[in-house]
Amino acid sequence: MAERKAVIPPDQVEARLAAELPKWRLEDGWIRRTYKTQSWKSTLMVINTVGHLAEAAWHHPDLTASYAWVEVRLMSHDAKGITDRDFELAKKIESVIQWQPGLEGGALEGTPQGDQRFAYVKYD
Repeated sequence: MAERKAVIPPDQVEARLAAELPKWRLEDGWIRRTYKTQSWKSTLMVINTVGHLAEAAWHHPDLTASYAWVEVRLMSHDAKGITDRDFELAKKIESVIQWQPGLEGGALEGTPQGDQRFAYVKYD
């Protein structure tokens, strides 16, 4: 079993969020991020993506969802606070959800722009 990680003080959490995850915020003891989506279909894809990453990391966020958004909340339940584990998972979630292969110039072109049939995440 993994050892209990040290809780990061709130002022350090705020500083790290500003430097490492500027779209995330500290609120009520959780680091949080709301992802806006185009539809229920894309909301479910975001939820499933977060679920896969969390399960692989064995660290489970709380999620709240509606038709066109998903809020991800992270806190290490066993440590009763924010730890490095929360930051690592948040970074992985951020990199995967915000990935836009069409901007990378490779063989993966990304979802078609301008056609609502293929609308996905509302990228920041």
